[in-house]
Amino acid sequence: MNVVPPFLDHLVLATPDVAATVADFARRTGVTPVPGGAHPGLGTRNHLVGLGGRSYLEILGPDPGQPEPAGPRPFGVDRLAGPRTLTWAISPPDLDTAITTARARGHDPGPVRPMSRRTPDGSVLRWRLTDGGHAHSSGLVPFLIDWGDSRHPTATGLPVTPLLAVSATAPDPQEVRGALAALGTGLPLAAGPEALSFTVDTPNGPVTFG
Repeated sequence: MNVVPPFLDHLVLATPDVAATVADFARRTGVTPVPGGAHPGLGTRNHLVGLGGRSYLEILGPDPGQPEPAGPRPFGVDRLAGPRTLTWAISPPDLDTAITTARARGHDPGPVRPMSRRTPDGSVLRWRLTDGGHAHSSGLVPFLIDWGDSRHPTATGLPVTPLLAVSATAPDPQEVRGALAALGTGLPLAAGPEALSFTVDTPNGPVTFG
């Protein structure tokens, strides 16, 4: 089993306080994530750090510069008591083909919807993704993303903490493995409470986040 999941696009470290979590990441790793931008209308913003290649970490939480959104913020950040690695995304070569294949194998990744965010330089990134909440409530099964013609976040010169491993625990690992196989990806799974963690290489040595 690969320690880095095939097609990994990004990991989502959600938090009720982006600034505090960015500061904690910088203290523990010696690397400071950079602002990614805001998600208009959703009430969230993010900071990013590269994980090597075309993979990155997204630290996502409420955006104090936006008004309260009409509905809940993505990934349940309004209910978080502290930072938590909630889910992850893969970027297969062809999003629509990957969805069709997964459904034929018994896993429905959910509907596709367009999204966007405004970067600090004022440009707008646009992408398509599947509804991760529809796919699997644990967050252990990734949602799918297609950046289309937009510049990938890793092409913007992000600071990098190379990803060493991603792992998870689940009450029924075999159920999760089946969905991962349908998507053509995978990660080490053990029996236990639902949890996702990753380890990065840093100037301070390997650091693990859960």
